[in-house]
Amino acid sequence: MLIYKINVSEKLKATGYDTTRLRKERSLNENAIQYLREGRPVGAKAMDNICRLLDTQPGDILGYVSDPHLDDTQNKT
Repeated sequence: MLIYKINVSEKLKATGYDTTRLRKERSLNENAIQYLREGRPVGAKAMDNICRLLDTQPGDILGYVSDPHLDDTQNKT
């Protein structure tokens, strides 16, 4: 499963992009902002915008970790 390596909301805020500015400039929509708060994955377009704003690559933001529950389920088939 994908996980965030960094706190994206905090990183955006530290670079001057608080939620008000993100909304005003339409850099991220409300759903994407809420997903970031909840630690849920955002869509490709939102991730593209986040990478642009932070001048970074998706791999610097996201990481993959194995989900033992899914691994057990897949091994049973």
